[in-house]
Amino acid sequence: MESINRVRLSVWKQQPTEFFARAVIDADGSIAPTFGQCKQGMNISYDGQWGYHPLVVSLANTKEPLYLVNRPGNRPSHEGADACLDKAVALCRAAGFVSILLRGDTDFMQTWKLDEWDQAGDVTFVFGADARKPMIAKAQSLPESAWSRLKRPVRHEVKTEPRTRPDNVKEQVVREKGFKNFVLQWEDVAEFEHRPDLCSRRYRIVVLRKRISVEKGQEKLFEEYRYFFYITNDRGSGCEQVVFTANDRCDQENLIEQLKNGVKSMSNPLDSLLSNWAYMVMASLAWTLKAWWGLMLPVEPGRRRAVHEQEKRDVVRMEFKRFVTNLIRLPCQILRTGRRLVFRLLSFNPWQPALLRGAAAWRSRANC
Repeated sequence: MESINRVRLSVWKQQPTEFFARAVIDADGSIAPTFGQCKQGMNISYDGQWGYHPLVVSLANTKEPLYLVNRPGNRPSHEGADACLDKAVALCRAAGFVSILLRGDTDFMQTWKLDEWDQAGDVTFVFGADARKPMIAKAQSLPESAWSRLKRPVRHEVKTEPRTRPDNVKEQVVREKGFKNFVLQWEDVAEFEHRPDLCSRRYRIVVLRKRISVEKGQEKLFEEYRYFFYITNDRGSGCEQVVFTANDRCDQENLIEQLKNGVKSMSNPLDSLLSNWAYMVMASLAWTLKAWWGLMLPVEPGRRRAVHEQEKRDVVRMEFKRFVTNLIRLPCQILRTGRRLVFRLLSFNPWQPALLRGAAAWRSRANC
């Protein structure tokens, strides 16, 4: 992993200045199940699955896995995360990032590290906090004037005319069968100061309060509030922005899904925890190379500049299967003629101009 990260620094240094404005580092654990019975280090997870529980620390900007740590299936999500986050912070500092943001769910609110990260000066964190009774009591004691309505941005921008929404068949079945249905009415946000037990400083707690209507069939049973808490040392952003920043962490689930089912790095084909860990790191390199391919795709000045920049972003976020189909598995005829090799592509897809542009640029670099 350290060898890969040394090369990663070289790739990052070729990026424009705006790339280094802020590094967003996400941390999460995921269950990697296995049907084997003799794999050393496997254990049963909290949801009854046998396998391993790898830790994934990634850069959200480019969806690159910075550190993968394999662990038995019964280990908590946050185990060893503080050391990996420190390594990721050091890596981003060496690359030249101006500021660093750490994100994680409630399992990663490692109170013994918050003061250290806050004192660093260039590190901001947004972690989920457990909705315990004392925290809920503090939120309920806030005056109503402290709450403000949360307005989420629209998911999709309609470029033509809005279409009529189809009937929600799932909602109709739930009502007809008389099942309990939880309907979100609205969301409010507020904040207060809190000092965790293992911290010497007070930090900002942003509270998200959801008004839930509990219905059964066509009847409304009652309404209730549900509270979600986020701890942060970011005092410049509004409450809404803190909530949106924490919610954006969910995009890491797409990276984990690609590591599992795209490059198959968590298939656990070997016989021990250490060997499967090595397999995870080696197989995940395929996804890392895809991200590097996109980051190193040249952008030519002129009227096509915006198109080239969009192609870079699309390749970085592209699913691995689509990347392999469009840019790797291309039918090609190879001819030896006139003391040279001719690669004749036998089909066309929209990504071939980017492939040829990148191949020409990288070949000239190799010759230098």
